[in-house]
Amino acid sequence: EIVRRVIQGDRKAYGMIVARYEKPIFNMAYRMVHDFDDAADITQAAFVRAYEKIETFNPTFKFFNWLYRIAVNESINHLNRRKRSRDIQVELPAKQPTPEDDYILSELNNLLQRALMAMSFDHRVVIVLKHLLFLSYREIAEVLEIPLGTVMTHLARGRRKVRKLLVDAGHERAMALAAA
Repeated sequence: EIVRRVIQGDRKAYGMIVARYEKPIFNMAYRMVHDFDDAADITQAAFVRAYEKIETFNPTFKFFNWLYRIAVNESINHLNRRKRSRDIQVELPAKQPTPEDDYILSELNNLLQRALMAMSFDHRVVIVLKHLLFLSYREIAEVLEIPLGTVMTHLARGRRKVRKLLVDAGHERAMALAAA
């Protein structure tokens, strides 16, 4: 209904869309580029592009997935334009950690950042969408417009890469803490 109102020229309705989806779009962009200002620019560009292309939205699909795909594409375009690596901040839950646990989790966070940045964009984006933004396999496939099997393959390969890096670095205990 809101999308229909936007297509008919209701700018206030588009403001409702922005208010509803701005935070998850920004969070995805920030996870991809790990820079607040760049994520804000990507978010704005995604909403501008969505507004310009709103008439192409197919209502048989979820609007959020359509908008999310636009934001992912904006992130990819940004990364391609900048040709530079950025760390991805990984926040890990902690249950009453000891100072030693804090140190291990900090080390784990650094290792995970390196692992994410070392993998291909295809693997990284699937890991971020699944484990940091908690999308389902089907939602990831829709957002990225790739087959479900490809999502599962990218995710499995990305997980293996992260696991290998942690084991090679001698952080089996950190892996156990992260899983807790």
